Amino acid sequence: MITTVVGSYPATPRGPETLRERISSFIGSYDACRPAIETAVRDQVRAGVDIISDGQVRGDMVGHFAEAMGGMTVKDGVSIIFSRITAPAGSIGSDDLRYAMGILRKLKDNESGGVKGIITGPSTMVHASRIEGFYSPQKREKAIMDMADALKVEAEHLQDAGAVMIQIDEPFLSTGMVDMGAARRAVKRISGALDVDVSLHVCGDIRGVIGELLTFPVEMLDLEFAGRPSNLEVLADKWRGDKKLGFGCVDTSKEAIESTDTIKDLIKRGADIVGEDNLYIDPDCGMRKLPREVAFTKLRNMVKAASEF
Repeated sequence: MITTVVGSYPATPRGPETLRERISSFIGSYDACRPAIETAVRDQVRAGVDIISDGQVRGDMVGHFAEAMGGMTVKDGVSIIFSRITAPAGSIGSDDLRYAMGILRKLKDNESGGVKGIITGPSTMVHASRIEGFYSPQKREKAIMDMADALKVEAEHLQDAGAVMIQIDEPFLSTGMVDMGAARRAVKRISGALDVDVSLHVCGDIRGVIGELLTFPVEMLDLEFAGRPSNLEVLADKWRGDKKLGFGCVDTSKEAIESTDTIKDLIKRGADIVGEDNLYIDPDCGMRKLPREVAFTKLRNMVKAASEF
């Protein structure tokens, strides 16, 4: 079974420490996030994860993109849409992805697995932002489609940089607040432009949305099951076998560390529904809020559990 992560990892940016770093800081070229990316990559590789991320160390999943997009800004921690949404002049995450790939090459003799590219989905970006201009807060579809166009450009940048897959994070899809038709059309605008596989990550209770999610034009759905075991029953009732399943099997909302046997039992329940060959094993969600040692141990136990199938 292939193992991966949802994205974020508890690695903290730091100031310059070595002489070279202090010189870089003096001339304005030091990047405090680079050491955090290296920590995230090293921990994921040490845990044995196949498809890793760059750790998403530059901030929250909405604000990081909002700060870069045309027509958007962030004030007091709130993402604001004030004009038409357009793609930034350059890529938001390609440099970090390439940096993570460089570290991975140094740590592994072969690059089996690789690094995934991650974008926050258009519906989540718009619903998590305050609309102050150009679009109507009551009619968000135009904003969502413009966001999809901008994110398509970013996804293409990540693909060109070497991402082995693209993950679209859409946590808002399980809330009942989103027009699922518009969300599907927006995701299609992104996935239809890519050659690599696309995964759609949706955390939360999928009971009311699983039927719709199964119609999204992506190769994989990534869902949570450790923190939401009821999702297994929903999946068993609706699964139709035409996608891969990212199977969240460690709870990222709690610091309690699952044993390998506990994770194996959960994976077996998932495999009984969709088949072992259709499973990608990962945590429920991002791990940013966990202590680093807890996050690492959860990943290590997850990889060990997956390897015993």
